[in-house]
Amino acid sequence: MSADSTGAQPSRATDTSIDEKRRTRWGPVFWVAVVIVALFIIIAITADWIAPYDPYAQDLVASSQGPSAAHWLGTDQLGRDILSRLMVGSRTGIIGPAVVAICATVIGTLLGLWAGFSGGIADSVTMRSVDFAYAIPPLLLAIVLVGILGGGYWLAVAVLIVLSAPADVRVVRAAVLAQREMPYIAAARTLGLSQMRIAFKHILPNVAPTLAANALLQFVVALIALSGLAFLGIGVSAGTPDWGLMIAENRSILDLNPWAVIGPALCITILAVSVGLLGDRAFDVTTKRINER
Repeated sequence: MSADSTGAQPSRATDTSIDEKRRTRWGPVFWVAVVIVALFIIIAITADWIAPYDPYAQDLVASSQGPSAAHWLGTDQLGRDILSRLMVGSRTGIIGPAVVAICATVIGTLLGLWAGFSGGIADSVTMRSVDFAYAIPPLLLAIVLVGILGGGYWLAVAVLIVLSAPADVRVVRAAVLAQREMPYIAAARTLGLSQMRIAFKHILPNVAPTLAANALLQFVVALIALSGLAFLGIGVSAGTPDWGLMIAENRSILDLNPWAVIGPALCITILAVSVGLLGDRAFDVTTKRINER
């Protein structure tokens, strides 16, 4: 009996077609992540207006209290409203990691394109420098540098940019090397196009999904790193509404008001997971659509 009469062959073809269509759709998980990230951004922008209390205002009479009608997530050991501090703390949780991700991606893209497309001495020098940077534990180096140079949030951001860029260089260079020998690049060279035009007009769009996914991953790494530095008392001043610092400051009242620690920990986790999901899904969908062109 033929495959058509049994219906087995068309069924497998139909299943494959459905799977292919699903891989080119964003899907509900992606949109849930978009909504969550958008909410964090809106809160960060409007925190001064929507926060129920001044995040710096102290009330020692109401210190270390659990959730109540007046303070939905309770107060810390100085009587400061936890919810208000979480809202204002979303700024350091978003702005710093975003700056790290954008700057590291730009630096890594330029150096990766140059090294991967040029080859030769340029590639060797760039990659040996990257290998040297990889030999040093980045978080440990960040702790040492920020500590020696006197701390400061933006100093910590600048250090993380420098330490994050080598990873982007490697990713971009690998993607460029995969594209460099493709037929369309040989055709562009035959037409006499300059190396810069080939790199930015032809290669860069094809590695854009990798860049976008890597930038979002860099955001997650920077968020965790900056929160870790703040937890250690490096990068932000004492009393600053910052998720990592809030965890460190409120460990002593964990039994009195666990939300003082759970709240910022959940914010870090939810934002990191949501951004990671955005990067993963965006990479899958955009790569699939580029390959279909």
